[in-house]
Amino acid sequence: MLIGYARVSKSDGSQTVAPQRNALLVAGVDPERIYEDLASGRNDARPGLIACLKALQPGNTLVLWKLDRLGRDLRHLVNTAEDLRVRGIGLKVLTGAGAQIDTTTANGRLAFGIFAAFAEFERELIAERTQAGLAAARARGRLGGRPRKMDRAMLTMAMAALSDPKAVTADVAKRLGITTTTLYSYVNGDGSPKAAGTALLRTETGDESPDTVSTVQRSA
Repeated sequence: MLIGYARVSKSDGSQTVAPQRNALLVAGVDPERIYEDLASGRNDARPGLIACLKALQPGNTLVLWKLDRLGRDLRHLVNTAEDLRVRGIGLKVLTGAGAQIDTTTANGRLAFGIFAAFAEFERELIAERTQAGLAAARARGRLGGRPRKMDRAMLTMAMAALSDPKAVTADVAKRLGITTTTLYSYVNGDGSPKAAGTALLRTETGDESPDTVSTVQRSA
C-alpha cells in the first residue's frame, strides 16, 4: 500500500498542495491515503505528518513529492527514514534532489545511503566545531561545560544579594556564574532559602537544626 504526504510552508493561500497531490495520485497513491500539512518544515507541530507516520504499517511505502517535504534537516530525514526501515516501511521520493531514493529497491537504498553518509559528515563537523569553540573559549579564560552548581558560599552570597529589593536576579546569577533557574531552585526572590537551599545549608554545616539556617539568614 502506498501512503502519501504533502506539505507547503505557508497557510495564507499563496501556496497550495495541489501540485504535490497530483504527483502523488499519478504515482498511484489513493486520494484517501494522502496526508497534508500547511506548516514550515522546521515546525515540529505537524499533525498531518504525525497522523501519516501512525497510519503506516509494515509493508507500506511512504511516497513524497520531494525529500524536503518530510524533514527539518538532513539529519532528521535520515533518522526518520531509518525509523521507517526498522518498521518495515519503504520510502519513495518522486522528484527533486532525492528522486533516486526508493528504499524498496537496491539502487534506491544505495542512493539513500549516500544521504546518510552526508548526515554523518554533518554531525562530525558540528562536533569538531563545538570542540574548537570550547578550546578557543578556554584560551580566553572562559570555561565550557555545565554551569556551576550551588554551594554554601554561593548560596550565602545569593541570599544576601537578593535580600536587597533592588537586586536583579539575572545579574546576581551572572555574578555567581550560575543560571537563574539554578538560583531560583535554591533561593526565593526575597533572599530567603527554598527547601533545596535549606537542605544545602544544613548538609554543609553538618547541623540539621532550623537554628542553623536562621543564623545563616541573619548573617546574609
